[in-house]
Amino acid sequence: MTDGASGLTLVSLSGTRFRFDPGALCLELLTTGGPGPLGRRYEALHRPDDLAAWLELSRLGLDPARVRVDADDLATTRRLRDALWRLACARTGGRPPTDDPADFEATPADLATLNEIAAGEPLAPELTVEGTRRWLPARGGQVLATVARDAVDLFSGPHADRIRECGAHNCHLVFVDTSRPGQRRWCSMDRCGNRHKVRALRARRATD
Repeated sequence: MTDGASGLTLVSLSGTRFRFDPGALCLELLTTGGPGPLGRRYEALHRPDDLAAWLELSRLGLDPARVRVDADDLATTRRLRDALWRLACARTGGRPPTDDPADFEATPADLATLNEIAAGEPLAPELTVEGTRRWLPARGGQVLATVARDAVDLFSGPHADRIRECGAHNCHLVFVDTSRPGQRRWCSMDRCGNRHKVRALRARRATD
């Protein structure tokens, strides 16, 4: 999986901001929207510039000025994202609410989409004089190939059985648990984890 600074700042429907680290670049893409009514409500990729801006916020940290993204790249991104949603749901056994079960039912076409995009030329890194890594100027297709290859690594790697949906009944964020004990349950301890602790405390007090 692609290394790099981790964590995205998300905003809930109630307006609460929280930090969420899905543990992999490919799963970060799922936070930009997806199939079904919930995905459409959270859709963040309306224009090519939206994709370029997201790349800077992602663990790639790609400078928007160093990537060329067009309308075809945007359409391919959405196609890859929807395929990744279905492939991830096949692993977690969960799925966001939808009127059409096919929205999250993985098919051979989803696997073909992933493999097709992963076969493209990925991003190329370079070393700066400061001793840090940055990405060479790139095309949108290279970014997508990098995301798709990250997904191949995740779904075929040692953490494939740790791809999970948040344990909260009304949260459908997907993450990979890379912790040593493998006991992560929540998208974020600041959000769903804390809510669970508060509910458990209230339940204990009520019982007492």
